[in-house]
Amino acid sequence: MSTADTTRTAVLWVPDWPVVAGLAVAGLGSHVPAAVLGGSSSSGAGAGTGQRLVAVSAVARAAGVRRGMRRRQAQERCPDLVLLPVDDGRDAREFEPVAVAAETVVAGLEIARPGLVLLPADGAARYHGSEEALAQALVEQVADRTGHECQVGVADGFLAAVLAARESHVVPPGGSRAYLAPRPVGELLHAAAVPSSGGGTARGTGGADVGAVAELADLWRRLGLHTLGDLAALPEASVHARFGDAGTWAQRLARGEDVRPPARRRIEGEITAAQELDPPATRVDVATFAARRLADDLHHQLGSRGLACGRLRITARAVDPVTGDARTLERLWRVDDGALGGLTAARITDRVRWQLEGWLTASAVARGRGARAAQRQANAPDRFQDREGGVRRTWKQSGAHLEDGAAPESEPALEIAHLALTAEEVAPAGVLQPRLWGPSAGEDLRARRALERVQGLLGGDAVLTLQVQGGRDPRDRVHLVPFGEEAPPARDPGRPWPGALPQPGPSLVLPEPVPAAVLDADGRPVVIDVRLALSGAPARVQVEATPGVAPASARDLACTVVDWAGPWPVAERWWSVAARRRVFLQVVADDGRGLLLSATAGAWSLEALYD
Repeated sequence: MSTADTTRTAVLWVPDWPVVAGLAVAGLGSHVPAAVLGGSSSSGAGAGTGQRLVAVSAVARAAGVRRGMRRRQAQERCPDLVLLPVDDGRDAREFEPVAVAAETVVAGLEIARPGLVLLPADGAARYHGSEEALAQALVEQVADRTGHECQVGVADGFLAAVLAARESHVVPPGGSRAYLAPRPVGELLHAAAVPSSGGGTARGTGGADVGAVAELADLWRRLGLHTLGDLAALPEASVHARFGDAGTWAQRLARGEDVRPPARRRIEGEITAAQELDPPATRVDVATFAARRLADDLHHQLGSRGLACGRLRITARAVDPVTGDARTLERLWRVDDGALGGLTAARITDRVRWQLEGWLTASAVARGRGARAAQRQANAPDRFQDREGGVRRTWKQSGAHLEDGAAPESEPALEIAHLALTAEEVAPAGVLQPRLWGPSAGEDLRARRALERVQGLLGGDAVLTLQVQGGRDPRDRVHLVPFGEEAPPARDPGRPWPGALPQPGPSLVLPEPVPAAVLDADGRPVVIDVRLALSGAPARVQVEATPGVAPASARDLACTVVDWAGPWPVAERWWSVAARRRVFLQVVADDGRGLLLSATAGAWSLEALYD
């Protein structure tokens, strides 16, 4: 195990924190037997019959109460048991003093969930003299400042540190894998998220939820993998192929490695510079002059605190001079590139100017289009019938001719009455990681500024980037989002997608499937029956010429098949009228390229290309 895969992590754990927080809010002492009751609930008779205990105090455990029990069973064993409701907000609020106390010892902590804190241990241990001294300092500081008892563990990797905290133990460097090896696979549950108030599971630092981990652990036990050492000894490729991302996540933890290290920076609050424009600005140059002062102010605030930001939010309150309606315009820009000296007041001003140009130009064009439409309506012919029964046309008199994109008369399309700049994703300056292959020459910055300029002129949706979303075939997994924005995908890629094509994905997905023909060695078309049996081994693939539809690399393609895999059936929405049934086939051509083919209703199509 390489040192690049792990980092020394300290974990501060407050046992039974939901119960501790609930007792503190209720004003009850720690001597009271208590438990947190969660799960499904409903109103009316029988409410709460499906609820179970999600956390139990030490006093209640001494009376025989265990987590996972039903309410009535727990009350039978301990009649004096106090039942507390699940309240994630309460747990988080009450835990903040504990985090503040821990942060007086180690700067830059990360809360995995209320009751569990991750801290980078390397530098802090050197400062305090040893990891044991660090753990003692954390325990004493939390007890002095909050009165809560906590346990601290230090180890390589997240899971080992969590289990070490439960035993108040310090695992020697490099010993996490041996420390974890004899433990049952069910111990992975401690690295997953805890159940939420709705009876389901919440996703947390562990990277997997309790239900998924419990199912995996049960499956591994039935397969003969009883310990974490058994799981760690399996080949990585086999684990990923059989159990997917969740299996890879579990194996990394079982080997004492980190899925990701704890955050080593303190999250700073947002910094804002705002100004009311009186009188409102009607021209870009006037608004830009005000934006320059705001940019200087924002840049000074960041520089005086030694901070940098990853995103810049530009907000303007605009007033329509005709109707008097006010609306808020807002755009988010990414500014986390460190080339050419990072973010400066001039670069902030450039972004604001581009955005103001885009807003004012777009509003002027919209006003002009509306005016031209009204003019065309005014110039529309009036039809009436003359005395002879014929039809005559007369045109209404029109006003002055309007230039394209101009608003009627000389009134501005929008007036900017308020302008604000907000620095988001604020962090200490200098934390940007440089390029792997030498310093940047500015080409990334120039390309980004060109794209941002296009966005400022044409709008945020004018430049799109690709994002991976959930789906079964490569085309369904493509999600287009505006450049620089962090829009959530329409479908969660982390959820299971039965029938999805195996990894790796293709390097080139065609905009639309291209008709193709798959032939066997005798030149006959290859067909697939209902049992997914091929009529013959694929020997040749021919793609029809479709200029403008497919890239040149996919036009007039005719190749010999040297290897193939599949077929994989994909049936989507089989219960509805809009059902889609396809069969996918992967082939390797004689020129080394891979092809992804699909068959629908007996017709083959080329979907994508592999390098």
